[in-house]
Amino acid sequence: MKSQILVPLALVLSAALAAPAALGCTDILVSKGASADGSVMVSYSADSGGSLAQLFLLPAADHEAGELVEPVNWERRNSGCKVKQVAHTYQVVNLMNEHQLCLGETTYGGREELHNAEEGLNYAELLSLTLQRYKTAREAVLGMAELMQEYGYSDEGETFSVADTEEVWMMDVIGKGPGRQGAVWVACRIPDGKMTAHANRSRIAEFPLDDEENWLYSPDVIDFAVEMGYYDPAAGEPFSFCAAYDPPYPYSLRVCSGRVWSVYRRAAPSRNFSPDYFRGVEGTPDLPLFIEPDEKLTLQAVMALMRDHFEGTPW
Repeated sequence: MKSQILVPLALVLSAALAAPAALGCTDILVSKGASADGSVMVSYSADSGGSLAQLFLLPAADHEAGELVEPVNWERRNSGCKVKQVAHTYQVVNLMNEHQLCLGETTYGGREELHNAEEGLNYAELLSLTLQRYKTAREAVLGMAELMQEYGYSDEGETFSVADTEEVWMMDVIGKGPGRQGAVWVACRIPDGKMTAHANRSRIAEFPLDDEENWLYSPDVIDFAVEMGYYDPAAGEPFSFCAAYDPPYPYSLRVCSGRVWSVYRRAAPSRNFSPDYFRGVEGTPDLPLFIEPDEKLTLQAVMALMRDHFEGTPW
C-alpha cells in the first residue's frame, strides 16, 4: 500500500502559548511499522480557547536571485526578520507541503533566560520556511538547524514533529538567550514499529552521540549547558537535554506529562503505565520516549487518542 501522511488532525492555534491556560498542544507521532496501513501519522492540536482554525495556502513559486523575504506563516505574526530566498519554494497548506513533508509543534518554554523575543525567527516562521524549502524529514531537521544558526531563533523552547512518507522525527529546540545566535537542539527518528507523543514538555533526555542515522543534535548542545551551569560532567551523570533545558516542575508534570501518560495508557494498555511520574511521586522514572502500541494504529484509533480527556481515571 502506498505510504501516506496523515494531515494534522487539528490545527487550532494559540495566541498566548506561554500562559499556563494555553499550554494545551498535543502531538502523536506514529511510525510506518506502528500503523495499520503502513502510513506515517502525525497529529497536532492546540486547545487554547478562542483560537481560530484556518486553511492557510502558500502557492509554489520561482524567485529571483538575491531576493530577501519576510517569512509568511499561518499564525499571521512576524518577527521582522528577513531571509535569503531560495530559487524555488514548494506549495504549503497549513503545516504540510506538496511533497507530504508535515510538521507539528508543542511549546514547552524551558529556561526563561534562554528566551529571546527580540532577534531571529519565531517558530511559526521557521516551520513555514522549512515547508517551502525541503522535501524530507531529515532535510527539514537539518534545514531548521541551519536557519536558526544563520538568522537566530526568537521563541521559547519547542518540540517539533517532523514527518514525511517514510519516517517521523521529534526535535527539541531552545534558543540561547539575548545576544547569542542560534539555538541548541536534539532530534530523534522514531524507530519503526514505535510511536511517541509530546505535550508542552521537552521529551528527549539522554541520547547517543554516535548514531547519525537516528539521532541528530547541535554541536554545542552539551558544551552550552556546561557553560550556563545546567550540567556538570564531573557529577558523573549522563547528559539529559530535558533535564538541562526544561527541568520538570509540578505544573509541567501534571498538565503536560499527564497527557503523554494518557496517550500511552490507551495505546498500550498491556504495559500498565504508572501515573506516578506525572503525579510527582519522588524517584519515579519518566515514561519511555517510544513505545510499541498493543495493536497497530488506524487513523480512527489516532483520532480517538487525540480526543482523550482522562476518561476512566481519577483525573
